[in-house]
Amino acid sequence: MARRAYGQDVALKGRMLTTMGLLGLLYVVGFGALGFVFHAQIALWLVIGLGLLTAQIFLSEKIALASARARIVEANEAPELHAIVDRLCIVADLPKPRIAIAPTEMPNAFATGRSRRHATIAVTQGLLDRLQPAELEGVLAHELTHVRNRDVAVMTIASFFAMVAGLLVRSFFWFGFGSFGGGGNDDEDSSGIATIIAIAVAVGVYLVSFLLIRSLSRYREFAADRGAAVITKAPSQLAAALIKISGDVGRIPQNDLRSAEGLAQFYIIPPRVKGSLSALFQTHPPLEARLEQLKRLEAELESI
Repeated sequence: MARRAYGQDVALKGRMLTTMGLLGLLYVVGFGALGFVFHAQIALWLVIGLGLLTAQIFLSEKIALASARARIVEANEAPELHAIVDRLCIVADLPKPRIAIAPTEMPNAFATGRSRRHATIAVTQGLLDRLQPAELEGVLAHELTHVRNRDVAVMTIASFFAMVAGLLVRSFFWFGFGSFGGGGNDDEDSSGIATIIAIAVAVGVYLVSFLLIRSLSRYREFAADRGAAVITKAPSQLAAALIKISGDVGRIPQNDLRSAEGLAQFYIIPPRVKGSLSALFQTHPPLEARLEQLKRLEAELESI
């Protein structure tokens, strides 16, 4: 019984499923209303959004690695790093992802890729220089859990309709309100009211989905922390790494942090520029909450 409790978190899974269900309901209701008002226009932006989604899924890995200036390294270039990943992949029953190193002093790591067989784990040189092997193992197990859970693809697909809603709102301003008639209605007043309602619905869908997606992202970080604890059987390793990374990230020059903000949602600890409004809409749970979960997992493991 203790082992089953340690290996899963029913409450966390419930929150994730609830969030995904709310996203689905929001999209059905929101785009159902928009489709009732705008037929051809909605179809057009759905097609455009689907094209962008496909490109994002298949190109996200290359884009993320290029943004971080990360380079794929072979086993002879980083034997210790490869050895740790080899061991963890055996335990987690995963195909080995590609491994990359980013030449930056900011200590961090991220996973990217559209599937378990098309994935890359990237670590920064700053991370390799600062962490002990056991701590590095905890971080890599966290990233492998993201790969196992297909988190990059899940978050990309979850944000699809939010992206379409954003494109639709922008299109009102790009092409003018007059080009969006109300479902063939020639009455200008009715068309204008329909357009205003549609803008409000699209903005509402975008804003609410933005918050739900941020919530889902935080839950997935909790899930990745738990997965790392299950794989390594040593939650304290990841906890020590998170404390060290969090403290060192705060000492990185602001210019370096600003250049890394585009990948904030991918990193195990998001880089934050002082005064950034993004602190209001975090993609990661607070460090204290993550450490508390790992502490509970450590206690559960000791009771087995």
